[in-house]
Amino acid sequence: MSTSILELRHLRTLLALQEAGTVSRAAALLNVTQSALSHQLKTLEEFYGMTLFERKSAPVAFSAAGRRLLALAAATIPAVEQAERDVARLAGHGGGKLRIAVECHTCFDWLMPSMDALRLRWPDVEQDIVSGFQSDPVGLLHQDRADVAIVSDIDEDETDVVFHPLFGFEIVAILPRGHALLDKPCMEARDFADQTLITYPVPDEMLDLVRQVLRPAGVEPPRRTTELTVAMLQLVASGRGFAALPLWAVHTYLERGYVARQRIGAAGLTGRLYAVTRKRNADDTHLADFVQVMRETSLRTLPGIDLL
Repeated sequence: MSTSILELRHLRTLLALQEAGTVSRAAALLNVTQSALSHQLKTLEEFYGMTLFERKSAPVAFSAAGRRLLALAAATIPAVEQAERDVARLAGHGGGKLRIAVECHTCFDWLMPSMDALRLRWPDVEQDIVSGFQSDPVGLLHQDRADVAIVSDIDEDETDVVFHPLFGFEIVAILPRGHALLDKPCMEARDFADQTLITYPVPDEMLDLVRQVLRPAGVEPPRRTTELTVAMLQLVASGRGFAALPLWAVHTYLERGYVARQRIGAAGLTGRLYAVTRKRNADDTHLADFVQVMRETSLRTLPGIDLL
């Protein structure tokens, strides 16, 4: 056989395709364009003279040749990544602290699995969540009180920081079971007008429903706040009002039939999350790895998200 064209990037592509299930989601996971990833796969198929996976299946189904290369990738990439982490430790970059600041109450539902995954990869890194809800987590970066901030919006005026896209998700209206509005195709701003809106105790600028839907329509419903997601759902279930929450944060309660959901707007209401780090920390290997771990873990564990 002629000299192999296989590179580590090809093996990473195959693993990402298995993880993500589709070419588009795999491209997002790897932070490359879909066309670039498709070109990689086509190059491999042309070299070997056979297809590696079935493109029309969802999730993708690998051929015998694809499964063999996937097995190689599964054995090779983790070993390479572990060796690189070991080298980083030998160079004195494997320890230290990772202080995480968050602005969203529901972040902990997906952040903990990511922290667990990072702990296995970087056992010498001491992880800590900056206590309490943070209205300005990026400000903590500038004060050297945090190393990474999780935020829901990009501030173009921020300097000396880097915004790392994590994932997008649908925000749905949470209603009591059997409510008449569940019969509509979707909810509009005016449907919230006469209902108590139950939210977390945060500024309106941090509430996507208010910022993107209600305020532009001039709708100001009565308000009630609570710190706990479960308390919010209990209030909704007992007919005390509506809420708007990420679909991934409430899917378990929806599956149990505790409450019901309705789409907000014909196209749905989309929220986004970003990780923010200081530019001067760009060479911190474990910090960069944490961003990727959050993307990979979220894709694996959260329903209905799309990587940014």
